[in-house]
Amino acid sequence: MNIASRHSRSHNDTRPDRDEDNTMVQPIVIIGTGEMAGVFSRGLLKLGHPIVPVTRRMDMDQVAATVPQPRLVLVTVGENDLQPVLARIPAPWRDRLGLLQNELLPRDWQVHGIAAPTVIAVWFEKKKGQDYRVLVPSPVYGPAAPVITSALEALDIPAWELNSAEELTFELVRKNVYILTTNIAGLALPAGTDVDALWNRHQALAREVAGEVMDIQFKLIDAQLPREQLIAGMVAGIDGDLQHKCMGRSAPARLARALEHADQFGLAVPRLRAIAAG
Repeated sequence: MNIASRHSRSHNDTRPDRDEDNTMVQPIVIIGTGEMAGVFSRGLLKLGHPIVPVTRRMDMDQVAATVPQPRLVLVTVGENDLQPVLARIPAPWRDRLGLLQNELLPRDWQVHGIAAPTVIAVWFEKKKGQDYRVLVPSPVYGPAAPVITSALEALDIPAWELNSAEELTFELVRKNVYILTTNIAGLALPAGTDVDALWNRHQALAREVAGEVMDIQFKLIDAQLPREQLIAGMVAGIDGDLQHKCMGRSAPARLARALEHADQFGLAVPRLRAIAAG
């Protein structure tokens, strides 16, 4: 796959889906009330889709009894909360899920017997009190991909549909390589280092960390992917926002998870272990 040759599909028709009698179709359920929930809600509302929010204090089974056939159930909780939420998804919603978490891989939904969710690799950032910032177009795959891409494009956030589950796996690993490499390498660099400095001044470190991150990712997906294409995909993300800071608050936890996976698979990952040792 050549990153540079990919093009977003056109989704100029942003009208909401309608039944044959021209009435509105099923609503969209959004689980979570954070920054991403706000972005997607805005886009979906612009298309005319009714939104049903689900908060931590709400009983999902009760909501599902009231809304048993939504067009989409978009799970917007953070990666740490994803597994507990997926374990409690009501049966009527299991074939209607949309997922967008960082560090996401197919095993994360397959372990719950979820076969074909709609998944987006989010390449825009949204922080509290700030508008979203796009790095590169966000790829989407699954049954509700047209809804997601249209909702994002209604907000001028570029998105594009993938053609296969294999392409989705590549895109998820690509995003993970970007996140984990920049975050973990940032732990070894002065506070405030941005991705421009990481790649252009500390490229050897970045490549070494990325190589070990890919070793772990390939074990997690039980497959090998083209390493240089993943590096090119990471660099595209870096070029999309050169001032993006390497090390966020989640960096230590990301490193700890990476090392847990490395231990699980018996991988040496010496650079990651050296960074963890300080």
